[in-house]
Amino acid sequence: MPELYYKEALKLAQREVRACASRGEHPYLPLLDDFVPSELIKGGINLGTQWIPTELIVGTRNAGRANAFARNFLPLLSETSEFASKWNALCNAHIEEGIRDPILCYEYMNRFYVEEGNKRVSVLKFFDAPTIYARVIRIMPEQNGSREVELYNAFLEFNRCSNMHLPEFSKAASYAKLQRLLGKEHDEVWTDDERKDFTAAYHYFREAYAPNGNKADAEVGDAMLVYISVYGYQDLRGKTAAEIKKAVAKVREEISLDRKEEPIEIKLDPKDAAEKPSGILSKVLPKAPLKVAFVHDKTPLTSGWTYSHEKGRAHIERVFGDEIETSVYYNALGDGDASEELEHAISDGCTVVFTTSPRLLSASLRSAVEHPKVTVLNCSLNTSHRYIRTYYARMYEAKFIIGAIAGAMAQSNDVGYICDYPIFGQVAGINAFALGVQMVNPLVKVRLEWSSVGSGGVDAATARLRERGIKLISTQDTKSLRELGKSSFGLAIINENGETPLAIPVWNWGRYYEAIIRSIRDGSFKTDYEGSSRALNYYWGLSAGVIDVECSDVIPESVRRLANVLKDSICRGVEPFQGPLFDHDGNEIIGEEQTLSLEQIIKMDWLVENVVGAIPKYEELDDTGKATADVVGVEPSTKE
Repeated sequence: MPELYYKEALKLAQREVRACASRGEHPYLPLLDDFVPSELIKGGINLGTQWIPTELIVGTRNAGRANAFARNFLPLLSETSEFASKWNALCNAHIEEGIRDPILCYEYMNRFYVEEGNKRVSVLKFFDAPTIYARVIRIMPEQNGSREVELYNAFLEFNRCSNMHLPEFSKAASYAKLQRLLGKEHDEVWTDDERKDFTAAYHYFREAYAPNGNKADAEVGDAMLVYISVYGYQDLRGKTAAEIKKAVAKVREEISLDRKEEPIEIKLDPKDAAEKPSGILSKVLPKAPLKVAFVHDKTPLTSGWTYSHEKGRAHIERVFGDEIETSVYYNALGDGDASEELEHAISDGCTVVFTTSPRLLSASLRSAVEHPKVTVLNCSLNTSHRYIRTYYARMYEAKFIIGAIAGAMAQSNDVGYICDYPIFGQVAGINAFALGVQMVNPLVKVRLEWSSVGSGGVDAATARLRERGIKLISTQDTKSLRELGKSSFGLAIINENGETPLAIPVWNWGRYYEAIIRSIRDGSFKTDYEGSSRALNYYWGLSAGVIDVECSDVIPESVRRLANVLKDSICRGVEPFQGPLFDHDGNEIIGEEQTLSLEQIIKMDWLVENVVGAIPKYEELDDTGKATADVVGVEPSTKE
């Protein structure tokens, strides 16, 4: 019987050699010595004995037996050779009692190269054994800054926690994202049961996704990550292969998008949204009202953010009248998942759904995938999803102007700044404010506090600044209905006699929603989608009228004129982030006459030189801060 196995293995090996030759590839096993310097091999790290994926064993250490195997590790020597006899004996041992002795191999860039045990590997690959017992020596690559090494370093962090070699991904950040999606801290170690369960889920998904594939492939890992992002890990474990295939078909564009190097297309300004004259036909056959839903994670009473969006909803009701019907859904995260409220909105007939918090992003994506005829938009920044669009405002433009006002009004060398969450867009607001201060008064420092660190929120953060003797403070950007007339808002002088408002940032969400709904009604919204293969993020600013700065009467006329000059300049395209720029460790970010790119602004994870403070770590945040940072947090305030 083993002889028949060898005959079949030899045929498969010869077929592999012919296939490699037709593709112009080397048909035999790769040699580690050919492409890894000997000093790196000698400096390898002994990882001990462990089970490793057989499919990741791709070559041998040296040339001794390299030509005895085809590239697929199956034997090429004659059936009458001594090699064949030993292979047959191993085959018989595997069938009767299993191969138990560990091989010796080197791991380099998550691939294994055998020094002792090539025939054992050959036999186990022939029988499609998923794993093999091995003594492993890890060879660390040169840290040359290449994309491959960056990807491998991310894998090592994942491997340290999970002791898993699969799945593989095409992007470094995906390893940490998987850890987060599985509900784990970035350095949390997996249990044996978790490892076994995930291994089974991975192989089950791969079989459904690529049933004819038998090699590790980053595309499989990327696809699985998208699946878990949309449907959740528990959903994957409960699905049949047919159900997985059907679900994958729904998110195929999302999988393709996830593998793009530049997955996001940012729209900086609305198209001409002027209302077009109605045609005769539209008067005879008027359109049915557009049903629009607003889904919030909180209520206007408890959240200024929600209240500001509700004012936007009221605006579009006034503007469009009978042309639209709006519905509102509060506290969508009551049970931790907003999917039920989104399904409620869709079952009520809403064909346009605005979800107004980054914390609602996952549920928004899932609903958009399951209801492709419904338009779903989420209020967040820098999220790469094909089936929904995101929208946010370039509030850093307004913060730059308010910072200049603060610099002009400062009566000491310290002003305060309170930020809520360390997420995309917010760090740019801190830095823009600080640059505005610095432009007017280079001696002033910006003392940074976070309302999501510790307890007490904005009031506690304000108290911490006041304890340092700081009176001029930029506080929260919005007020809830409960806070109206009670707590600080925008830039204000806060002392024992009360508060004196100076300037406030204005979120004109109504303008935003009006422009988007017009584009939906005139068809340009759909045209934008069809004309791009990337995720669409709307990121409008002062020039679009979606943000503004309002100054109080106590501000001197000269300072008010300065604010208007800066506003006009920004609307004409002048960027606040112009070099030279230095972070508060003294590192140069950009040089003189340079300007930060939009991507650099969005992804800021550093603070300018005149800011005193730091971006909080994930574990320092309160529960809401953690939940928000999980979705759109910047380093180091994410689990990544």
